[in-house]
Amino acid sequence: MRFDDVVGQQHVSQTLKNALRNEQVAHAFLFCGPRGVGKTTCARILAKVLNCENVTPDFEPCNECNACQSFNENASFNIHELDAASNNSVEHIRALTEQVRFQPQQGKKKIYIIDEVHMLSQAAFNAFLKTLEEPPPYAIFILATTEKHKIIPTILSRCQIFDFKRIQIPEMVSHLEHICKEEGIEAEKDALHIIGQKADGALRDSLSIFDRIASSVPDKKITYDSVINNLNILDYDYYFKVLDAVLTEDLPQVMLLFNEITNKGFEPDIFINGLAGHLRNLLVCKDAQTIKLLEVGDKVKARYHEQSAISPMNYLLTALNIANDCDVEYRMARNKRLHVEMAIIKMTYINRAISIANNPQAVPATSEKKTPDLSASEGISNVEQGTRNNEVKAATPPPQTQNPEKEKEARSETAVLREARPDKPSITTPKLGGGSLLSKLEAEVKDEAEQTDEKPDLFTTENLEKVWAEFIEKIQSPSVKSQFKNAGVELGDNEITVKVSSEMAKGSMQTESGLMPFLREKLGKPTFKLTYDIDKSLRKEIEKPDIPLPMTPMDKYKKMAAKNDKLEDLRKRFDLTFDE
Repeated sequence: MRFDDVVGQQHVSQTLKNALRNEQVAHAFLFCGPRGVGKTTCARILAKVLNCENVTPDFEPCNECNACQSFNENASFNIHELDAASNNSVEHIRALTEQVRFQPQQGKKKIYIIDEVHMLSQAAFNAFLKTLEEPPPYAIFILATTEKHKIIPTILSRCQIFDFKRIQIPEMVSHLEHICKEEGIEAEKDALHIIGQKADGALRDSLSIFDRIASSVPDKKITYDSVINNLNILDYDYYFKVLDAVLTEDLPQVMLLFNEITNKGFEPDIFINGLAGHLRNLLVCKDAQTIKLLEVGDKVKARYHEQSAISPMNYLLTALNIANDCDVEYRMARNKRLHVEMAIIKMTYINRAISIANNPQAVPATSEKKTPDLSASEGISNVEQGTRNNEVKAATPPPQTQNPEKEKEARSETAVLREARPDKPSITTPKLGGGSLLSKLEAEVKDEAEQTDEKPDLFTTENLEKVWAEFIEKIQSPSVKSQFKNAGVELGDNEITVKVSSEMAKGSMQTESGLMPFLREKLGKPTFKLTYDIDKSLRKEIEKPDIPLPMTPMDKYKKMAAKNDKLEDLRKRFDLTFDE
């Protein structure tokens, strides 16, 4: 009813009031912005003020005079509304321009409000252009649209343009609280925040949602749970639980929570989008300057602060990237649920993956050394396995064998094994068939030692020269192979410098996409820097490939003249020459 009733558009309402105060009202206005933010409402209020007989000191309509009463009852002859979505032809615009010719019978102005003006056809725009350019002094046009870019420039240049902004969630919550107070409704603030978020910047949508929920709850009491159930929204609590389990690498709990969410009827893409928003909110809590971007209630904001404190920044960024990739590729996945589950599994083990990437040579703390399973060895029976276990546990020395030499040999082999694996008990191993069990154990110990020991350093100059020569043999192009042969390589600190003779050689070598992966694999170093240095002294050493040069016209003539000697007589007779 008044400009002050419009929520979140003070910049527009104040500008219109100033224009009314200074009597500098334009003949055409264009109100553009998202849906449900008050464009048509402001247009109607402005139309009422222009025809109001008793304008208030703050330039608001009085809502008591005949003009205001007739407008409120939809009986005003001076204010005309046209929906361009359904009246977008040339005939409708011509009928409107015919009405413009007649002066108002009551009031001062005739106001034409055209909603969704971007839906007019090109011919309708052209028919409306002349009237908009030279309107009568009593006619004012107010155009409203959600898509300003679809309006032709000639219309835009003849209008005063007002951009309406999206309604912020705090403004919506404040307005809904005012309505609750007026209507005697009790509502939780977190519930109103959910309604504001669901409205997505449109106050009209928030009022529609609020009206629906208020009519469905008993005793006029709107709670957070009632809003969640009515709007079928995934609760914040699920995201907090999921991230708590992910941070502790509790994968079974994460999978059970995801299964519970899907059993409630939520699609996997809704969950992954909501989880991405949750991660974004945690990231926002990391900096005091961005906390204002967190559009939630006070209770939920406190939980975000608490969980953000235990969530590392690099983890949040990586998890947010995984969630975004999952959302982008969701439509292409055949098994939607498995696609989202794989993203959750990646998030669960982010910290472990980061630690391995930072120190690839380190053995993870959770891994344990595998001991050889004696019962699985070839040729060992269950009876022999039990005998060995008894020998390990027995405190008395083993009985004397009939062959002292074989016993001495076995003891020496046991001592070798004890030195290799001091944490393992010594055992007396009998001969089995053609070989001994001890030799098999030694082989297993050797394999384990090779796995646990650090890999030899392959990032050396000698190995680089061998790898470089090996890569040259794989090149198919003779010219490129020649460039690689005549290039020099030098090894630095985490850097390989390739000396080439020219820019052309550098470009040829850079086109070999398989060079870097080959060097990483053969040199055993996943990260190093490859640089190129132009050395003009190498130009003399370049080997020219055995590629025949193209023949010149003179070369062709000499070859033909050698086959037919009459060709030379023909050239002399007609006095023929060769172009350079």
